[in-house]
Amino acid sequence: MEEFHKVRRLPPYVFEQVNRLKASARSRGADIIDLGMGNPDLPTPKSIVDKLCEVVRDPRTHRYSSSRGIPGLRRAQASYYARRFGVKLDPDTQVVATLGSKEGFANIAQAITAPGDVVLCPDPTYPIHAFGFIMSGGVIRSMQVEPNDGFIPALERGVRHSIPKPLALILNYPSNPTALTASLDFYKDVVAFAKKNDIIILSDLAYSEIYFDGNPPPSVLQVPGAIDCTVEFTSMSKTFSMPGWRMGFAVGNERLIAALTRVKSYLDYGAFTPIQVAATAALNGDGADIAEVRDVYCKRRDVMVDSFARAGWEIPPPAATMFAWAPIPEPFRHLGSLEFSKLLIEHADVAVAPGIGFGEHGDEFVRLALVENEHRIRQAARNIKRFLASSARQPNNVVPLAARR
Repeated sequence: MEEFHKVRRLPPYVFEQVNRLKASARSRGADIIDLGMGNPDLPTPKSIVDKLCEVVRDPRTHRYSSSRGIPGLRRAQASYYARRFGVKLDPDTQVVATLGSKEGFANIAQAITAPGDVVLCPDPTYPIHAFGFIMSGGVIRSMQVEPNDGFIPALERGVRHSIPKPLALILNYPSNPTALTASLDFYKDVVAFAKKNDIIILSDLAYSEIYFDGNPPPSVLQVPGAIDCTVEFTSMSKTFSMPGWRMGFAVGNERLIAALTRVKSYLDYGAFTPIQVAATAALNGDGADIAEVRDVYCKRRDVMVDSFARAGWEIPPPAATMFAWAPIPEPFRHLGSLEFSKLLIEHADVAVAPGIGFGEHGDEFVRLALVENEHRIRQAARNIKRFLASSARQPNNVVPLAARR
């Protein structure tokens, strides 16, 4: 039977191949150290959980909630932006709660995309940035660039060679998967270009609070006039270790927020009210929980960079996010990221995310998530050291799984 049109537009989910291999290894008793999925292992702070438990006892909160977010939650998010970025938002017209930033991106794509619309998207990038628009009938023009002097020339080429003219531009700094960060000066140039060319900016700022070395990432909305053309998405998943709670936000331009809000009103009734109340309490907190989470990831980053280097795998230290974007060791680079990821599971009991899953230009990298404790990260380094040493001594014994079939 022929696949449905939208399903045909989606490539095979490469992460699923790694997940199947990982599950198979575990079924055989292997102790897999999972650095693949960015699934925080830290517990949600007790104060947030306590607030949830308090509110959930009230049966009135068990009814349908508000798709756009309860008023107190939207006010809390506006207050957070005022404190953190100095950006003033109207909680009634410029803030909407989403079921995580992933759902927000998928639904903004539905709200603004007509068949054939062109969207400029970084490569590599988080999959929903591209596939949310592909599923909505849009066309992705990939940009293999970093947030530096080459970015505006790449945008100019994208506009010059796209028919029709691009509708929107995706930004994601700090980046998942590359962990690259952007400066406020960079955002100023991008906003000026977007306004000149009538392009919407969609910024994913999910990792705004997971930064290291004392350099808080800015918001594009800090640029004067950016709100005329910008919507920014944030998430509580990593900041407060609340991934399963599915709570995020879209903020920015009133017209775009109204379009997103209208689409959402047909699709959901919002997160469970006790979750929204607990999220409100988290956002109104003193920031101590955020600092604690940041400190844990910073220590894990340092342990990973140091222990992997001693194992023979040099990993650039990320400036932000809960990920490291690691070049595949040179002897294995020709295999590509998917086969290398499979080898790590089979020969080192370590799972990573293949870079090809984030775009064709990610195939010489793998993404390592800081979601195991320091002891397990050191164990992963020891396993990898043995794997690298063994493959150096007996290279013919390390064969990609695909070549054995």
